[in-house]
Amino acid sequence: MQFRDLRAQYANYKGSIDAAIQKVIDHAEFIGGEEVLLLERELADYVGVKHCISCANGTEAMTLVLMAWGIGAGDAVFIPDFTFFATGEVVAFCGATPVFVDVDKHTFNMDPAALEKAVLSVLQEGKLKPKAVIPVDLFGLPANYPAIEDVAKKYGLRILEDGAQGFGGSLGGKLACSFGDAATTSFFPAKPLGCYGDGGAIFTNDDDLATLLGSLKVHGKGTSKYDNVRVGVNSRLDTLQAAILRVKLKALVAHELTDVNRIAKLYDKALHGAVEIPIIPDGYYSSYAQYTIKLKCEQQRDELQVWLQQSGIPSLVYYIKPLHAQGAFAYLGRTDTEYPVATELCKVVLSLPMHPYMTQGDIDQVICAIMSFMNQAELSHRSL
Repeated sequence: MQFRDLRAQYANYKGSIDAAIQKVIDHAEFIGGEEVLLLERELADYVGVKHCISCANGTEAMTLVLMAWGIGAGDAVFIPDFTFFATGEVVAFCGATPVFVDVDKHTFNMDPAALEKAVLSVLQEGKLKPKAVIPVDLFGLPANYPAIEDVAKKYGLRILEDGAQGFGGSLGGKLACSFGDAATTSFFPAKPLGCYGDGGAIFTNDDDLATLLGSLKVHGKGTSKYDNVRVGVNSRLDTLQAAILRVKLKALVAHELTDVNRIAKLYDKALHGAVEIPIIPDGYYSSYAQYTIKLKCEQQRDELQVWLQQSGIPSLVYYIKPLHAQGAFAYLGRTDTEYPVATELCKVVLSLPMHPYMTQGDIDQVICAIMSFMNQAELSHRSL
């Protein structure tokens, strides 16, 4: 069994993917080919924004936006404590200071009340200037943007949506990557929309920002790549990857989002009451980049993971430690007591196999293994 079966997806779309790749090889425009422009238009239309600017990966997508906004030394950028390292890394890379914010224990996303508390703390300390907030659409579920936008407006913060895991999800009918002043996503292979390597994109309705990002991602170009009007980076999406993504975007829209939500409901129904299942609030739709359950304690989580492994079922812990505990951020001097929810989640979460091509047999095998473990644990507890 695969945690996320990219081979099954390829087998299903082999003809279309192979043809798309061959077309690029035939016309030999490997950088900036027509497929890149077509993909950007299709992505912008799907998300519902004016501009999509493709780039080399999701991390550089966030970096480019922060560069365009002039984020740097002396600036505070607020990020959730429970997320992948890149969300904090890009802030530090730009010379700014990441300010960690605890998360909601049910959705795992940034807690708006904790965000306001963090902003007030920075303002009271007076050493940094609050500039931006980067909410993360964790595990496919959009963050609480209405509440976050209220805080951002109150304190003059720009919002950069990190939709690396959220692509395809929605809130109130509005799709992920359409929130905030700008949004980014990742096309890492295991993401809801993934390519066959690295890739990323930025979404915005801001015409000036889109123009600036188009320059920054190609060495700060002006009228051409040999007319350089600013210092930028080299961050382009390969034409081959764009061609692959165009095929996979159609699959995502046609059935993959529906399929993962169907599988999630099967998991929900069978596992409810045995473990803590994901909570999708009313009005939200998840693209289920991960299906993540919670156990009672770290020992139980670790024992279940071993049990699943022995049954031939892969599982992963996202994440083994919160951002404030990463060695790269030790200089900030933050402690577990400041982020109780994120710290606890790292001890009890476990992500199960989840992808659109899971068979009923796969689903039943995962459910049966978990229920068997939980029943055995209950019997052991009663015998004590």
